[in-house]
Amino acid sequence: MKTDLEKLQGAWNIVSLEMEGQKYPPGGSRIVIQAGRFTSLNMGAEYEGTVTVDETTTPRTFDLAFDKGPESGNKALGIYELSGDNWKICLALAGKKRPTEFVSKPGTGHALELLKRDKGTAKQVPAADTRAAATDLEGEWMMVSCMQDGKPMDARFVKSARREFRGNTTTLLVGGKPMMKSRFFVDTKANTIDYPDLRQEGIFKVSGNTLNTCVVAAGEKRPCDFSAAPGDGRTVSEWKRV
Repeated sequence: MKTDLEKLQGAWNIVSLEMEGQKYPPGGSRIVIQAGRFTSLNMGAEYEGTVTVDETTTPRTFDLAFDKGPESGNKALGIYELSGDNWKICLALAGKKRPTEFVSKPGTGHALELLKRDKGTAKQVPAADTRAAATDLEGEWMMVSCMQDGKPMDARFVKSARREFRGNTTTLLVGGKPMMKSRFFVDTKANTIDYPDLRQEGIFKVSGNTLNTCVVAAGEKRPCDFSAAPGDGRTVSEWKRV
């Protein structure tokens, strides 16, 4: 019979993210488990280290020991539930006490995440893509509104979110800290935008100093409009140029 660590091997997409009671869009973030190591991708920076699990406890526990990236030398403690292609974790930020339940409350330093196994294959996009970045996106934008799965994003997140477009790279910052980073490529005639590092496709519209975007979850079919409905997996947002 496989151990939980063996079952966790592979790539996992974060489909729901809540930190200290505040919900965030997952933004294409992923965790990859290979043997006894983990890599967290598309979180503004790349984090790597070793992972150990203990499936004899209730709830089951796991430890992340960072040896590369901004948290190198630190350890994060968590609990988890694993059911088929679904993985639920509650993780304490480095230096915080291990959570005892699957909740994320203000001031606890706990992050609650729901992940699904990535069964797809990321699109292979060369580093020097022939498509161009959109010059009218260049610069910094502040978030005005955001809908995810048809529900409005937490007002605290909206107020603190900024997006930068530099060349063919975009970075999402929350509270001044990078949360997601990816290359992006657009088709200005079709108004489509692709984030190859996140495996996400979307559409966009620029009108003066206003930017509207609609992006689907990793691996899903590109949207054709800017509508938002419960359970559609879309992230629909509006931005103003800073």
